[in-house]
Amino acid sequence: MTTTVPFLKMNGLGNEILVVDLRQGGDALSADIVRLWGAPGHPLHFDQLMALHPGRDGADADMRIYNCDGSESSACGNGTRCVAAYLMAESGRRALVLDSAAGRLMTTAGERLDRITVDMGTPRFGWAEIPLARPVEDTRAVPFDLPGAGLPPTFSAVSMGNPHAIFFVPDPDAFDLAVVGPRVEHHPLFPQKVNLSLVRVDSPDAVTMKVWERGAGATLACGTAACAIAAAGARAGLTKRQVAVTLPGGVLHLDWRESDGHMLMTGPATHEFSGRLDPLTGAFARMAEAA
Repeated sequence: MTTTVPFLKMNGLGNEILVVDLRQGGDALSADIVRLWGAPGHPLHFDQLMALHPGRDGADADMRIYNCDGSESSACGNGTRCVAAYLMAESGRRALVLDSAAGRLMTTAGERLDRITVDMGTPRFGWAEIPLARPVEDTRAVPFDLPGAGLPPTFSAVSMGNPHAIFFVPDPDAFDLAVVGPRVEHHPLFPQKVNLSLVRVDSPDAVTMKVWERGAGATLACGTAACAIAAAGARAGLTKRQVAVTLPGGVLHLDWRESDGHMLMTGPATHEFSGRLDPLTGAFARMAEAA
């Protein structure tokens, strides 16, 4: 007998998210099934998949995060907001605790669920915890040479549970992400690959960016990249600790809290459709199509 589980297709500022609810049972998803759903043109195509498992030690759920190429990620800010919106609508609560490979995340919302805040924890700046392949004295300005790419000679390295390389440039649109993104993502300096952000500083409290996500490619939004940019900009004296980050899909608001160093990310989570799917075969039915 086939066992199906609930799913929701959602997005955070256009960052395509598939939430698969395995809290009532189900093993880890196979890479083959993840790649099937994540393939271009598939009705469930996503940038990141958030698989929900039962929470432990007071957590409301444990999140296992997959990229569309079948690889796993430790963190996904937009996906976390989508999960929080789903579980808040289900429970009626406006504060939830979610676990991920990057650590425990606190999520809150107001009366409505159109804006959700996630405490993304503390940015990390040590070369080994990002990680980089070799010691670097100052991760605010890591020397980098990629012939023919036109990138600045240094970048800022930050970990938000996953690695980020941030290049501050006059015009992010001057770069073809489809060309430069894979070259940076797979550069030997990054043993776990890397997320690439191209960032223009518009004012001390506003920046504009484009992002290439490891394992997913060019996306309309990346929450952890926005967090990393907020930290990198403030460290370099380019921005304040509170900054609006404009991505191709919209705006996220970041607050790098001075009291404890935690990064708070606020933005929307949008429901597209839902249904049930078989985590073993990949078969699925949208709610309106279900028998």
